[in-house]
Amino acid sequence: MTATDAGTGAGTGAGAGDGARWAPGDRILWRYRANERSADGGHAVHICRPVTVVQDTEELLAVWMASGTECVRPVLADGTQVHAEPLATRYTRPRTTVRSRWFGSGVLKLARPGDPWSVWLFWDRGWLFRNWYVNLEEPHSRWEGGVDSQDHFLDISVRPDHSWEWLDEDEFAQAQRVGLMDAATARRVREAGLAAVEVIQRWGPPFSDGWEHWRPDSGWQVPPLPDDWDRTPARTPS
Repeated sequence: MTATDAGTGAGTGAGAGDGARWAPGDRILWRYRANERSADGGHAVHICRPVTVVQDTEELLAVWMASGTECVRPVLADGTQVHAEPLATRYTRPRTTVRSRWFGSGVLKLARPGDPWSVWLFWDRGWLFRNWYVNLEEPHSRWEGGVDSQDHFLDISVRPDHSWEWLDEDEFAQAQRVGLMDAATARRVREAGLAAVEVIQRWGPPFSDGWEHWRPDSGWQVPPLPDDWDRTPARTPS
């Protein structure tokens, strides 16, 4: 199913366990687990974003994060924004989590089961397409309320003309220096990035599927952030 095939609907947010699929319009959580070796103050989940399901099939999970969505994100324990901290201490100073709103343009996120990355689409005002963003991460694990992953620092930006570039290589290197990622994991992440580059160069799915022309259902409301956003779920097969 491609972008033009994806339906719309008013889903109830029912769970998708035991092989079930979410329906278009269902509300789920897109979360990232903290690195076990990080200074995140014991937070098992340090990023949580309520999203609306666009499509959920055996080939692809597509979700929409609307502008104004209340999310959870990490900050340093003294309130400093993570990317305002010098790289040398960015991953070693104590952290906590805060609630804040996503006030940029909405983001469409695409994840194929088993892939060690997801692909995000960004637009500027007036639905002017800006770029694809490949977020290298653990393959998503599904649970009744959403999907979980763990970020791998390294990313790829893909422009509308299909040219691309690595992003955050300095953070990727620093994560290795401070022990957040061992050499074997780093090699696996780089190999995953090269596999993603191969898909980009041959312009395979999901880049070739026309998602840049997709638009959200005008009837969708911004999903709320639940109080138990950090709950530990029972896993279901991805």
